[in-house]
Amino acid sequence: MGIKGSLAIWEAESRDIELIDLTIGELFDRQCEAFADKEAIVYNYPEIGLDLRLSYQEYRDEVTRLAKGLLALGIQKGENIAVWATNVPEWILLEMALAKIGAVLVTVNTNYRASEIEYVLRQGDITTLFMIEEHRGNSYVESIYRVAPELKTLNDPIREQLTSANLPELKRVILIGDAALAGMMLYRDVAPLGERISDETLRERQSSLDPHDVIQMQYTSGTTGFPKGVMLTHHGIINQTHVSCLIGNLKSDERYVTAMPFFHIAGSLGAVMFAVYLGCTLIPLISFDPAKELELLDNESATFSFNVPTMLIAMLNHPRFLQGEFDLSSLREIITGATPVPVALMEDVKARLGADCAIVYGLTESTGTVTETIQSDSFELKSSTTGIPHPHMEIKIADPVTGEPVALGEQGELMTRGFLVMKGYYNMPDKTAETIDHEGWLRTGDLATMNAQGYVNIVGRVKDMIIRGGENIYPAEIEEFLMRHPKIAEAQVVGVPDSFMGEAVAAVLRLRPNETITEDEICSYCCEGISRHKIPQHIRFASAFPLTASGKVKKFELKAQLTRELGLEDVARQKTA
Repeated sequence: MGIKGSLAIWEAESRDIELIDLTIGELFDRQCEAFADKEAIVYNYPEIGLDLRLSYQEYRDEVTRLAKGLLALGIQKGENIAVWATNVPEWILLEMALAKIGAVLVTVNTNYRASEIEYVLRQGDITTLFMIEEHRGNSYVESIYRVAPELKTLNDPIREQLTSANLPELKRVILIGDAALAGMMLYRDVAPLGERISDETLRERQSSLDPHDVIQMQYTSGTTGFPKGVMLTHHGIINQTHVSCLIGNLKSDERYVTAMPFFHIAGSLGAVMFAVYLGCTLIPLISFDPAKELELLDNESATFSFNVPTMLIAMLNHPRFLQGEFDLSSLREIITGATPVPVALMEDVKARLGADCAIVYGLTESTGTVTETIQSDSFELKSSTTGIPHPHMEIKIADPVTGEPVALGEQGELMTRGFLVMKGYYNMPDKTAETIDHEGWLRTGDLATMNAQGYVNIVGRVKDMIIRGGENIYPAEIEEFLMRHPKIAEAQVVGVPDSFMGEAVAAVLRLRPNETITEDEICSYCCEGISRHKIPQHIRFASAFPLTASGKVKKFELKAQLTRELGLEDVARQKTA
């Protein structure tokens, strides 16, 4: 299997890894029994009074109590339950408890505001919302009162259910926190409700579940159109974890530090589920802070971490890191991905952090990653590609219009098929049909190439591609080149409207600490290393980039901002007229 002939299509092969048929609850119980006395979850936050260290037995006990409390609330199998919170300990317990009773965990972006949470609650038919009070000045409490004002009229939220004209399915809001607020249950009151629920009742519910049931729903970022609820199964989540950990050669003795948000597939699966599958120690950040992550990597003797490129750049350029404050000698491996990863960054990570690098590629609709670099490959190969397809998965690089595979080495849209493909978008059959064709191929929207050995390289988004005077330009290639300049820490390249060429290349650069550079210097550097049509026509500098809550750069915001700053709104309107 694998590559056959000269076309960029990879036929599925097992690579001697067989898929497993379990529910998340079954896997969780098995691992908690096997590693009962081992440290499972660590929250090392003395600065906020949070110093939590749970063994696997304690982890299971807490999840069991919570699962019974959820049953006591009357939550049914298949019911949609949303969690709107940062990476607090309660998030992890909820993920496992909901999986044990078969309720669907709906993850909510921590950046959402009133209109966005209203959309998710309504479109997702959410019956119960767990939430914290606020995050970085964004009051979740104000938002929920705005979209469900009837909440304030509930006198006994434990016994009374919400009746909201705007959100007819929403029955209750449960606050993760200590403050008693009008109409909201407190999280701490849920588990005690389950004292009247027997072990047998919980076992009966858990045993009624099927590995192919939908158990999580994660909303896409919604950068184009409304967010879509991606339906994921026990089977996909567990087997994604299974193949990724085996390929990554990860072990039960890992001490795993990560700031990947739990609402994201890289957090709920790549952090919480990885740790359960491995029986290792998970050390989460509540939210990303470069200094805090460096402290945890040092103080907790971390062996493994998962970070998107923007996080790595922030750590590598943090003043305390540059002063040599941290001992990271225990750190063996870092996985990164979620966006094209410049080779220069991977070289920097290897040289300055001392950790080996692995790159993964995937998306929520594919239950996370579908390609991953191989441990035994050279550093050059691991840092410059996203690896080969996962076992049991097919991949083709195809013409975006016809869907036919292109030749090896040519650019096209990456499409994938197999056990990791989502069940579909919740209550959006038309959008599902647009994304998964009649043969089961998932269209990713990412531009890629595949070489003769099956290694995939992501070159950008189909929608991010810049078309200048009829020539296709791929931002990732220019970003990679710019970041090799010793003064440039990060580069983002977008296309902006141009009345003559259609689009022009624009680069926004973030410099390394204490560095200065002129536009002329950058132009000279580009003239010596890349083709004339790829040289940025517009260059701007920034101290930070607009980011999603999962650490990806919002290129659509950069493009809109540059269009305004350059006075090109009229040109943009003419292009769309």
